Amino acid sequence: MEIVKSSNIQKIIKYFSIIFLGSIALTISAKIKIPFYPVPMTMQTLIVLFLGVIFGWRIGLAAVALYIFEGIIGLPVFAGTPEKGIGLSYFIGPTMGYLIGFLPAVFFSGFLKISRDTNIFKRFVFNFLIFLFSLTFIYIFGIIWLINFVPTEKIWALGVLPFLPAEILKISILTILVSFVGKSFLSWRSFR
Repeated sequence: MEIVKSSNIQKIIKYFSIIFLGSIALTISAKIKIPFYPVPMTMQTLIVLFLGVIFGWRIGLAAVALYIFEGIIGLPVFAGTPEKGIGLSYFIGPTMGYLIGFLPAVFFSGFLKISRDTNIFKRFVFNFLIFLFSLTFIYIFGIIWLINFVPTEKIWALGVLPFLPAEILKISILTILVSFVGKSFLSWRSFR
């Protein structure tokens, strides 16, 4: 009985460690700004989707939820913090919808899978579509919330269009990685 308890405790510690490391990876990705036209690019959306791929939807979702919780309680984990504020006051600002959209994005990127038996071209196309589908939730939630801060006629021009080239590049990178390496190779099988 003690061996079972010890094994369960070790498994729980492992889960929490992975979740914590996922939130750290997301924090680092929020702080890295790469010069890109027309706006600087962070790697957050790439890491959100990648967390779903590598950890599966459960652990990925927990890591993203922890990241959001850390930001809400005042840790400077979000892009633009602490310069633009921290905590709940920053969270409920213009980017809140995008941050909430991370949750369904990580879920779908981890949940939807393409069989490794599918030919490479189909695998590439389907993986790209899965990541594009997952990414749309970030922008849907982002736009819905951004309406509170930006006139409706400017939503597309300010809340989506400037980010599209970078997003296409990021999901293309992830698609190539997942299509040629495979989700099953990338994933932590014991966590799925």
